[in-house]
Amino acid sequence: MGIFFGSVPGLTATLAIALLLPFTFTMKTIPALVTIMGIYAGGIFGGCLTAITINIPGAPASTMTMIEGYEMMKKGKGASAIGHAAIASGIGGMIGALILMFVAPQMMKVALAFKSPERFSLIVVALIMVATVTRGSLLKGIISTLIGLAIATIGLDPLIPTPRFHFGIPYLMRGVGLLPAVTGLFAISELLRQMEFKQWDIKLAQKIKISDFIPSWSEIKKIGPFLYLKSAVIGNFVGILPGGGASMAAFMAYGEAKRSSRYPEKFGTGIPEGIIAAESANNAMCGGALVPLLSLGIPGDAVTAIIFGVLLIQGMIPGPQLIVEHSGLIGTMFAALFTAQMLIPLVTFLLTPVYLRITNLNRGLIFSFIAVIALVGTYVAEFSAFQMGLAVVMGVLAYFMQRAGYPIVPVLMGFILGPYLELFFRRSLTLGKGVAIFFTSPISAVLLLLAGLFLYILGVKRPHLEENNSKS
Repeated sequence: MGIFFGSVPGLTATLAIALLLPFTFTMKTIPALVTIMGIYAGGIFGGCLTAITINIPGAPASTMTMIEGYEMMKKGKGASAIGHAAIASGIGGMIGALILMFVAPQMMKVALAFKSPERFSLIVVALIMVATVTRGSLLKGIISTLIGLAIATIGLDPLIPTPRFHFGIPYLMRGVGLLPAVTGLFAISELLRQMEFKQWDIKLAQKIKISDFIPSWSEIKKIGPFLYLKSAVIGNFVGILPGGGASMAAFMAYGEAKRSSRYPEKFGTGIPEGIIAAESANNAMCGGALVPLLSLGIPGDAVTAIIFGVLLIQGMIPGPQLIVEHSGLIGTMFAALFTAQMLIPLVTFLLTPVYLRITNLNRGLIFSFIAVIALVGTYVAEFSAFQMGLAVVMGVLAYFMQRAGYPIVPVLMGFILGPYLELFFRRSLTLGKGVAIFFTSPISAVLLLLAGLFLYILGVKRPHLEENNSKS
């Protein structure tokens, strides 16, 4: 499913997980986590299929793959390009998952030191990072975060069972549900955005067989294992940085591969090294992006923000205590990610001819089907037509915000983290020391200092650097 959504232009891993969210309600925790990890890994990889075959990346992370892949496609080596991408994605993804397994347990030692003041400060850091690392205006990122925080205040008070900001509408006394928010912000808004574009017909450049996908051993041996390893490490590191994302991981790994290559002039003409670097990095990013999400409660991109919501639905609150309280479930989640990455080459060799023919379907038909699934799923989750209407409202809001240049991920994070921000803030104040408690606690003070530095560096220094670079 992840590869299918990733391979169709306009359908991404983010949209796949958003649509899948209702189905996880009826699942037990382990099947839900395994499903999400499979969608995540497959969705990141799937975008390379149309990037290679028709020069249209199914996801932004596949843009660098498109540079080399489509050139190989024009030379009649499209199947080989997909094979290299699949093997690189599998290897890079497994390396990223292994790094995650070794890094995450170390977070357990830090987890026990986080009480209410430290958790509040950590959420402040998370919100500032999400608001500032998004592309575009810092002010718009902050406004988007504040909109999410405002939506989170609708409904019952987290400490006192008193309704607030329901505007006399009884249905709003329960607040805005997580599923309507996710479906509206990412699925409905994406469907509205896709309506702006003209349809294009996707045609396969050539007929391919399963055997055509498997690269020769001599070619793989010539490339060597170091490129896979180096690109995977770069991608994993970028994933750990909140806001990095698969696109940045692929770009940095591709740039490093070209810099260190013995024949950099061949990059852009259709060579497997460029594909391997980009695909190893963007799938290794998956493991890295889960590190701040699980250990600190800070999602690195839109996909991990939705995974944040899936964990909440399953009763698991991302943050310092998560690995301590649910170590068995988190271990299963790591194993699922590793297994999903391992299965990518096998699934690609067996089913890619089918996937590529699915991309020939009319996009209007596909998006109509998605709209029905999204709205019905929202209704079934709570059997509330009002919540289904809220999903549409949230989608329209997100659509116009995106048209005006306002990022959507900060809205979702403000909505998700808002109740916890308020809860830990008020709990800390009840300890009797007032706001001073956030500064007398060493960990809390350091976190708030980091938040201020991050806001200054990305909010004040970055615009000047970008302006100087544009002038030069």
